[in-house]
Amino acid sequence: MNISKSGYRVFSANSTTACTELAKKITERLGVELGKSVVYQESNRETRVDVKESVRGQDIFIIQTIPSEVHRPCSVMLLVNPHSGKGQALSLFTGHVQRMLNEAGVPHTLVITERQNHARELVREADLSQWEALVIMSGDGLLFEVVNGLMEREDWEEAIQTPLGILPGGSGNALAASIHHYSGAQPVSSEELLVSCGFLLCKGLVSRMDLASVHLGSSPSSPTRLFSFLSLAWGFVADVDVESEKYRHVGAARFTMGTLVRLASLRVYKGRLAYLPVDKVDGAEEDGQSPVSLEEMTSVSPQRQPPSSAFCSSTLLCRPSKDSPCQNAAYHTFHNSCYSNKAFKVKKREPMSANATLTGPPDSLLVPLDQPVPSDWVVVPEEDFVLMLAMYQSHLAENLYAAPDSTLDDGLIHLIYVRAGISRTALLRLFLAMEKGTHLANNCPHLVYARVRALRLEPYSPKGVITVDGEVVEYGPVQAQVHGGMARLITR
Repeated sequence: MNISKSGYRVFSANSTTACTELAKKITERLGVELGKSVVYQESNRETRVDVKESVRGQDIFIIQTIPSEVHRPCSVMLLVNPHSGKGQALSLFTGHVQRMLNEAGVPHTLVITERQNHARELVREADLSQWEALVIMSGDGLLFEVVNGLMEREDWEEAIQTPLGILPGGSGNALAASIHHYSGAQPVSSEELLVSCGFLLCKGLVSRMDLASVHLGSSPSSPTRLFSFLSLAWGFVADVDVESEKYRHVGAARFTMGTLVRLASLRVYKGRLAYLPVDKVDGAEEDGQSPVSLEEMTSVSPQRQPPSSAFCSSTLLCRPSKDSPCQNAAYHTFHNSCYSNKAFKVKKREPMSANATLTGPPDSLLVPLDQPVPSDWVVVPEEDFVLMLAMYQSHLAENLYAAPDSTLDDGLIHLIYVRAGISRTALLRLFLAMEKGTHLANNCPHLVYARVRALRLEPYSPKGVITVDGEVVEYGPVQAQVHGGMARLITR
């Protein structure tokens, strides 16, 4: 076959002898020459093929061999909240995700949560050496429980290294939307977002994810701490999140309905806000990290090796053998542990309990809540606000692109607050612009945006709502510090 008439070129994507020989045999059979290329692997373990000749107007075929020992996620605990969102999480799982996991050879144990904090209790007491990953099929609230359950363990430093996965099954699905955005794909929602996150889960690359340590201090003598992966909100946003619970049956549209209702009776919230700007922290790193594979994250290299032998690579990686439960993984029977929860009813959301033992890393940027903030902090002069929103990921909901500059592990809190005096029309325009992520460029005089490492909020209004990752927490003084790359998340 003449090359110029073939209309295509063939290249080898591996530098191994086996791949090169296979590519040569294919090209000889087709009657074309093997294309000239250089193959190398980037830091995120993705293979790059650098073509060294002109291929304009031709189709390209790249030959890549697969190692005989392919590592796939093994022993995944998959937690499902059947009442999240429209109450369809379980049917969405069986209708979309289960087949994907089956075809990808990802065996799992399905656990259906029965009550609030059920997942938190499970992961706090679980033998994590049995699980390579913890995957959540719900809204953001269930992941909030899992993160805090891991951080409440005595071995929290090891436990929080367990790769986490998110499959959107709620009404907000903010982290799922953020992950999809970070992958570079076009915006999608609903079941398309679920399928996208399912593919990312099967691909199995793991990235670092920031967590924020949130201190609640209505009682200075017994401060409490939570860990947050998404947001801290007070004012308009928190009120909408809580008040829109009554519209949960409409899914993501609940937030639109709640926004319109709250706009009709716009409130002003009194308090004091202070923060530590990024440029005040010496030696702070802002560059994000490239995603790595599950195998890399659990390898025995000094930089990635877990602190304890409880998470040795041999227990986490599924290496097929005659004794391995993952042999012939594509035909593995899924083991499902389902707990009855027919009596469970979604009622008024109670404040999420916090951990009083203060496990976790030290917060070197914070002082006790009953002491003044350090002198290098910025204290906002205004005391009348419409909202305060601290974000660590890009999306606040599927259709709310709240922090356009945020990345998964940039080590930043993206602080947004709106001062009192804004009109209803201007606030509505702001939220409409947030759907496309253009709100920060709207030149709204009442909107302030800052990149910070830590913040403190002291509400003066006697009544109000504060949410962490969309969950209601104790109302009162609160402060937070970001910890860069503390958790691990299955992403792109």
